[in-house]
Amino acid sequence: MGSSSRRFQGKVAIVTASTQGIGFAIAERLGLEGASVVISSRKQKNVEEAVEKLKAKGIGQVLGVVCHVSNPQHRKNLILQTVEKFGKIDVVVSNAAANPSTDSILETKESVLDKLWEINVKAAILILQDAAPHLNKGSSVILVSSIAGYDPHPSMSMYGVTKTALLGLTKALAKEMAPNTRVNCIAPGFVPTHFADFITGNDTMRAMLEQKTLLNRLGTTDDMAAAAAFLASDDASYITGEILVVAGGINSRL
Repeated sequence: MGSSSRRFQGKVAIVTASTQGIGFAIAERLGLEGASVVISSRKQKNVEEAVEKLKAKGIGQVLGVVCHVSNPQHRKNLILQTVEKFGKIDVVVSNAAANPSTDSILETKESVLDKLWEINVKAAILILQDAAPHLNKGSSVILVSSIAGYDPHPSMSMYGVTKTALLGLTKALAKEMAPNTRVNCIAPGFVPTHFADFITGNDTMRAMLEQKTLLNRLGTTDDMAAAAAFLASDDASYITGEILVVAGGINSRL
Protein backbone atom coordinates (compact mmCIF):
# COMPACT_ATOMS: atom_id res chain seq x y z
CA MET A 1 0.00 0.00 0.00
CA GLY A 2 1.59 3.27 -1.11
CA SER A 3 0.73 5.18 2.02
CA SER A 4 4.13 6.70 2.71
CA SER A 5 2.60 9.97 1.49
CA ARG A 6 0.85 12.15 4.07
CA ARG A 7 -1.88 13.66 1.92
CA PHE A 8 -4.31 13.82 4.84
CA GLN A 9 -2.01 15.28 7.49
CA GLY A 10 -4.12 17.56 9.70
CA LYS A 11 -7.36 16.45 8.04
CA VAL A 12 -10.39 14.90 9.77
CA ALA A 13 -12.25 12.12 7.97
CA ILE A 14 -15.54 10.39 8.76
CA VAL A 15 -16.21 7.01 7.14
CA THR A 16 -19.60 5.37 7.67
CA ALA A 17 -19.99 1.59 7.86
CA SER A 18 -16.27 1.30 8.40
CA THR A 19 -15.59 -1.52 10.85
CA GLN A 20 -14.95 -4.07 8.09
CA GLY A 21 -14.66 -4.52 4.33
CA ILE A 22 -14.28 -1.55 1.98
CA GLY A 23 -15.20 1.03 4.63
CA PHE A 24 -12.52 -0.21 7.02
CA ALA A 25 -9.91 -0.25 4.24
CA ILE A 26 -10.75 3.36 3.32
CA ALA A 27 -10.54 4.48 6.96
CA GLU A 28 -7.21 2.66 7.34
CA ARG A 29 -5.77 4.24 4.20
CA LEU A 30 -6.81 7.77 5.19
CA GLY A 31 -5.41 7.19 8.68
CA LEU A 32 -2.09 5.86 7.39
CA GLU A 33 -1.86 8.99 5.26
CA GLY A 34 -2.19 11.16 8.36
CA ALA A 35 -5.92 11.75 8.83
CA SER A 36 -7.71 11.76 12.16
CA VAL A 37 -10.30 9.08 11.40
CA VAL A 38 -13.82 8.63 12.70
CA ILE A 39 -15.18 5.16 12.10
CA SER A 40 -18.67 3.90 12.71
CA SER A 41 -21.07 1.00 12.35
CA ARG A 42 -24.14 -0.37 14.06
CA LYS A 43 -22.56 -2.56 16.75
CA GLN A 44 -20.48 -1.27 19.67
CA LYS A 45 -18.32 -4.42 19.74
CA ASN A 46 -17.42 -4.08 16.04
CA VAL A 47 -16.59 -0.40 16.53
CA GLU A 48 -14.29 -1.12 19.49
CA GLU A 49 -12.49 -3.95 17.66
CA ALA A 50 -11.96 -1.82 14.55
CA VAL A 51 -10.57 1.07 16.62
CA GLU A 52 -8.06 -1.31 18.22
CA LYS A 53 -7.02 -2.68 14.81
CA LEU A 54 -6.40 0.81 13.45
CA LYS A 55 -4.43 1.84 16.54
CA ALA A 56 -2.34 -1.33 16.22
CA LYS A 57 -1.38 -0.17 12.72
CA GLY A 58 0.03 3.03 14.21
CA ILE A 59 -2.89 5.31 13.42
CA GLY A 60 -2.92 7.66 16.39
CA GLN A 61 -6.11 9.66 16.08
CA VAL A 62 -9.10 7.31 15.85
CA LEU A 63 -12.60 7.85 17.17
CA GLY A 64 -15.19 5.09 17.03
CA VAL A 65 -18.90 5.94 17.18
CA VAL A 66 -21.90 3.61 17.01
CA CYS A 67 -24.01 4.84 14.11
CA HIS A 68 -26.95 3.14 12.45
CA VAL A 69 -27.23 5.47 9.46
CA SER A 70 -31.01 5.34 9.35
CA ASN A 71 -31.24 6.61 12.94
CA PRO A 72 -31.41 10.46 13.03
CA GLN A 73 -30.02 10.67 16.57
CA HIS A 74 -27.09 8.40 15.67
CA ARG A 75 -26.25 10.53 12.64
CA LYS A 76 -26.34 13.76 14.61
CA ASN A 77 -24.24 12.18 17.35
CA LEU A 78 -21.63 11.01 14.82
CA ILE A 79 -21.16 14.58 13.57
CA LEU A 80 -21.34 16.09 17.07
CA GLN A 81 -18.70 13.74 18.54
CA THR A 82 -16.41 14.33 15.56
CA VAL A 83 -16.60 18.10 15.88
CA GLU A 84 -16.23 17.96 19.69
CA LYS A 85 -13.10 15.83 19.44
CA PHE A 86 -11.42 17.19 16.31
CA GLY A 87 -13.03 20.60 15.77
CA LYS A 88 -13.84 20.21 12.06
CA ILE A 89 -14.59 17.83 9.20
CA ASP A 90 -12.59 17.64 5.96
CA VAL A 91 -13.67 14.35 4.40
CA VAL A 92 -16.93 12.40 4.54
CA VAL A 93 -17.07 8.93 2.98
CA SER A 94 -20.59 7.56 2.75
CA ASN A 95 -20.19 3.80 2.54
CA ALA A 96 -23.21 2.35 4.35
CA ALA A 97 -25.34 0.01 2.24
CA ALA A 98 -27.85 -2.76 2.68
CA ASN A 99 -28.87 -5.54 0.35
CA PRO A 100 -31.57 -7.36 2.31
CA SER A 101 -33.07 -9.33 -0.55
CA THR A 102 -32.25 -11.33 -3.67
CA ASP A 103 -35.82 -11.05 -4.98
CA SER A 104 -36.57 -9.69 -8.41
CA ILE A 105 -37.74 -6.07 -8.37
CA LEU A 106 -41.36 -6.94 -9.09
CA GLU A 107 -41.39 -9.38 -6.18
CA THR A 108 -39.65 -7.14 -3.66
CA LYS A 109 -41.77 -6.26 -0.64
CA GLU A 110 -42.49 -2.61 -0.01
CA SER A 111 -40.75 -2.71 3.38
CA VAL A 112 -37.59 -3.97 1.63
CA LEU A 113 -37.83 -1.26 -1.04
CA ASP A 114 -38.07 1.27 1.80
CA LYS A 115 -35.04 -0.14 3.58
CA LEU A 116 -32.92 -0.14 0.41
CA TRP A 117 -33.86 3.45 -0.38
CA GLU A 118 -33.46 4.55 3.23
CA ILE A 119 -29.98 3.14 3.85
CA ASN A 120 -28.40 3.25 0.41
CA VAL A 121 -29.59 6.68 -0.74
CA LYS A 122 -31.52 8.72 1.82
CA ALA A 123 -29.06 8.19 4.70
CA ALA A 124 -26.21 9.45 2.50
CA ILE A 125 -28.15 12.67 1.93
CA LEU A 126 -29.16 13.09 5.58
CA ILE A 127 -25.67 12.53 6.92
CA LEU A 128 -24.38 15.23 4.58
CA GLN A 129 -27.14 17.59 5.72
CA ASP A 130 -25.78 17.16 9.25
CA ALA A 131 -22.13 17.39 8.22
CA ALA A 132 -22.37 20.28 5.73
CA PRO A 133 -22.22 23.17 8.26
CA HIS A 134 -18.91 21.77 9.56
CA LEU A 135 -17.20 21.12 6.23
CA ASN A 136 -14.13 23.22 5.57
CA LYS A 137 -13.19 24.96 2.34
CA GLY A 138 -11.31 22.37 0.27
CA SER A 139 -13.28 19.53 1.83
CA SER A 140 -14.29 16.41 0.02
CA VAL A 141 -17.19 13.96 -0.08
CA ILE A 142 -16.95 10.42 -1.43
CA LEU A 143 -20.05 8.37 -2.14
CA VAL A 144 -19.56 4.63 -2.56
CA SER A 145 -21.69 3.29 -5.39
CA SER A 146 -21.13 -0.01 -7.22
CA ILE A 147 -20.58 -1.50 -10.66
CA ALA A 148 -24.13 -2.78 -10.07
CA GLY A 149 -25.21 0.84 -10.54
CA TYR A 150 -24.32 0.45 -14.23
CA ASP A 151 -25.30 -3.17 -14.74
CA PRO A 152 -27.46 -4.61 -11.94
CA HIS A 153 -26.70 -8.24 -11.17
CA PRO A 154 -29.96 -10.27 -11.32
CA SER A 155 -29.65 -11.31 -7.65
CA MET A 156 -29.28 -7.69 -6.55
CA SER A 157 -31.36 -5.71 -9.03
CA MET A 158 -32.97 -3.21 -6.69
CA TYR A 159 -29.69 -2.74 -4.82
CA GLY A 160 -28.20 -1.85 -8.21
CA VAL A 161 -30.93 0.73 -8.83
CA THR A 162 -30.17 2.47 -5.52
CA LYS A 163 -26.51 2.53 -6.55
CA THR A 164 -27.50 4.13 -9.88
CA ALA A 165 -29.25 6.81 -7.82
CA LEU A 166 -25.90 7.59 -6.14
CA LEU A 167 -24.38 8.36 -9.54
CA GLY A 168 -27.03 11.04 -10.04
CA LEU A 169 -26.64 12.22 -6.45
CA THR A 170 -22.90 12.70 -7.01
CA LYS A 171 -23.56 15.00 -9.98
CA ALA A 172 -26.28 16.97 -8.17
CA LEU A 173 -24.36 17.41 -4.91
CA ALA A 174 -21.18 18.42 -6.75
CA LYS A 175 -23.08 21.38 -8.19
CA GLU A 176 -24.73 22.21 -4.89
CA MET A 177 -21.62 21.97 -2.70
CA ALA A 178 -19.22 23.75 -5.08
CA PRO A 179 -16.88 25.54 -4.88
CA ASN A 180 -15.88 24.75 -1.28
CA THR A 181 -16.54 20.99 -1.26
CA ARG A 182 -15.79 18.47 -3.99
CA VAL A 183 -18.14 15.49 -4.36
CA ASN A 184 -16.99 12.35 -6.14
CA CYS A 185 -17.93 8.70 -6.22
CA ILE A 186 -16.23 5.34 -6.51
CA ALA A 187 -18.02 2.40 -8.09
CA PRO A 188 -16.35 -0.78 -6.87
CA GLY A 189 -16.47 -3.96 -8.88
CA PHE A 190 -16.78 -7.32 -7.17
CA VAL A 191 -14.73 -7.44 -3.99
CA PRO A 192 -14.73 -10.47 -1.70
CA THR A 193 -16.01 -9.05 1.59
CA HIS A 194 -18.49 -10.28 4.16
CA PHE A 195 -21.10 -8.08 2.44
CA ALA A 196 -20.55 -9.70 -0.99
CA ASP A 197 -20.07 -13.20 0.33
CA PHE A 198 -23.33 -14.51 -1.15
CA ILE A 199 -21.83 -13.80 -4.59
CA THR A 200 -18.06 -14.06 -4.23
CA GLY A 201 -18.15 -16.95 -1.75
CA ASN A 202 -19.40 -19.33 -4.44
CA ASP A 203 -16.45 -20.76 -6.44
CA THR A 204 -18.34 -21.09 -9.73
CA MET A 205 -19.75 -17.59 -9.44
CA ARG A 206 -16.36 -16.22 -8.44
CA ALA A 207 -14.67 -17.75 -11.48
CA MET A 208 -17.39 -16.30 -13.70
CA LEU A 209 -16.93 -12.84 -12.21
CA GLU A 210 -13.15 -13.03 -12.61
CA GLN A 211 -13.66 -13.80 -16.30
CA LYS A 212 -15.89 -10.72 -16.66
CA THR A 213 -12.98 -8.49 -15.66
CA LEU A 214 -10.12 -7.66 -18.01
CA LEU A 215 -7.56 -8.26 -15.27
CA ASN A 216 -8.77 -11.79 -14.42
CA ARG A 217 -9.16 -11.11 -10.73
CA LEU A 218 -11.64 -9.72 -8.27
CA GLY A 219 -10.93 -6.40 -6.59
CA THR A 220 -9.44 -5.99 -3.13
CA THR A 221 -10.54 -3.63 -0.39
CA ASP A 222 -7.14 -1.91 -0.78
CA ASP A 223 -7.89 -1.24 -4.47
CA MET A 224 -11.05 0.58 -3.42
CA ALA A 225 -9.31 2.46 -0.60
CA ALA A 226 -6.59 3.73 -2.96
CA ALA A 227 -9.20 5.11 -5.38
CA ALA A 228 -11.24 6.75 -2.61
CA ALA A 229 -8.11 8.26 -1.05
CA PHE A 230 -7.04 9.72 -4.40
CA LEU A 231 -10.42 11.39 -5.01
CA ALA A 232 -10.60 12.70 -1.43
CA SER A 233 -7.07 14.12 -1.56
CA ASP A 234 -5.72 17.36 -2.99
CA ASP A 235 -4.23 15.29 -5.81
CA ALA A 236 -7.78 15.38 -7.18
CA SER A 237 -8.35 19.05 -6.39
CA TYR A 238 -9.72 19.78 -9.89
CA ILE A 239 -12.00 16.74 -9.98
CA THR A 240 -15.62 16.97 -8.83
CA GLY A 241 -18.88 15.36 -9.84
CA GLU A 242 -17.04 12.32 -11.22
CA ILE A 243 -17.51 8.59 -10.81
CA LEU A 244 -14.39 6.45 -10.74
CA VAL A 245 -15.18 2.85 -11.63
CA VAL A 246 -12.77 0.49 -9.89
CA ALA A 247 -13.83 -2.81 -11.39
CA GLY A 248 -10.93 -4.34 -13.30
CA GLY A 249 -12.30 -3.23 -16.64
CA ILE A 250 -15.87 -4.52 -16.34
CA ASN A 251 -17.98 -2.49 -18.77
CA SER A 252 -19.51 0.53 -17.08
CA ARG A 253 -21.46 2.64 -19.48
CA LEU A 254 -25.10 3.37 -18.79
